[in-house]
Amino acid sequence: MSESAPPSRFRWILYGIVIIVVALGVWKFSQRDKVDDRHPWARGPNPPWAGEGKSPAMPVRVVKAERRNLEVHLKAIGTVTPLNTVTVRSRVDGELLRITFEEGSHVQAGQLLAEIDPEPYKIRLDQAVGQQRQNEAQLETARADLVRLQQLFEKNLVTNQEMDAQKALVSQREGAVASDKASVENAQLQLSYTKIVAPISGRVGLRNVDPGNLIRANDPGGIVTITQTQPIAVMFTVPEVDLQKVLEPIRAGEGLHVEAWDRSETNLLASGTLKTIDNQIDVATGTLRLKAVFPNSDEHLFPNQFVNVRLRVKVLENVIVIPTAAVQFGSRGTYVFVVNAESKSTIRDITLGPSDGVMQSVDSGLEPGDPVVLEGIDRLREGRNVVVVEDKPSNGKGP
Repeated sequence: MSESAPPSRFRWILYGIVIIVVALGVWKFSQRDKVDDRHPWARGPNPPWAGEGKSPAMPVRVVKAERRNLEVHLKAIGTVTPLNTVTVRSRVDGELLRITFEEGSHVQAGQLLAEIDPEPYKIRLDQAVGQQRQNEAQLETARADLVRLQQLFEKNLVTNQEMDAQKALVSQREGAVASDKASVENAQLQLSYTKIVAPISGRVGLRNVDPGNLIRANDPGGIVTITQTQPIAVMFTVPEVDLQKVLEPIRAGEGLHVEAWDRSETNLLASGTLKTIDNQIDVATGTLRLKAVFPNSDEHLFPNQFVNVRLRVKVLENVIVIPTAAVQFGSRGTYVFVVNAESKSTIRDITLGPSDGVMQSVDSGLEPGDPVVLEGIDRLREGRNVVVVEDKPSNGKGP
């Protein structure tokens, strides 16, 4: 037993030394003032802005509260929709002789798009004209006979029955001529339908039939589709809770400005105006449909394209604004950190107004020119020393 005691005692002494070293390391590490990880150049033991005998100041970036106009927008996702879409169909049967448009090109209303073999319809027109002339000749004969019978009737050489029969014959011939006239006009109309023209101006798509094919009247597939792209509409929805923001300016007779942005909301595609709103709220989604119209002269908007819509419902004039990212939310309400004259952070309670998503209006709590902390907020507290870091102007050269 006496031989094993020294090794055991040595082991416990070694354990004690290790525990003491670890405890000293933890204590020393806990005394270090932690620095924001976003500023690696501030991790040194003696940062340049730390005074002797003081804790290091937190580097922050600030933005000054300013007074200006602020546009208030409602944001939504919209779908580009043509104001008019027409499927061009033939009104008569026949062989398609030729196509006169280029696929994907612009066409004007009344422009010739295709032509159907007109010969069968020319023959029908000639037949109708011939029948009309025949009945017109018979009508002239009946009228001449009526004139002669009238002269004989005045001399009591014909009876009333003969006169009535002749008058009836003239009326019959007149009816036949009127019917023939309608037949001629119908034949002319059918012949005109062999030339298929664009009913609206717009862009044509891909054709559905080739020349040489026999087509039928009112074929569901049609020959081609025309979509109106100038102007063009965008359909979007707004929540029911925002309905009054839209209705109030509309009832006041104001035209609401609408912008269409791309999916990333980095490029403005087109600007237009709100045209109309739906007459009821969708109970399934609690939203209301709206339609905006855009001139689309440069055709940046394409049918069925998805866009981000910004509907300007109000312009706040001469209000105090700060970036939305500077606003903090907590148990005390909404607040911001402000840098005072002693370069210390101060909590300032604020009352928020409307926002456009990027900039936030402030109804109370700030004055123009107040330096509001925008970056470096995470480790701030009331009275903490701070140093304002200025952005270095770019000289156009690489690092």
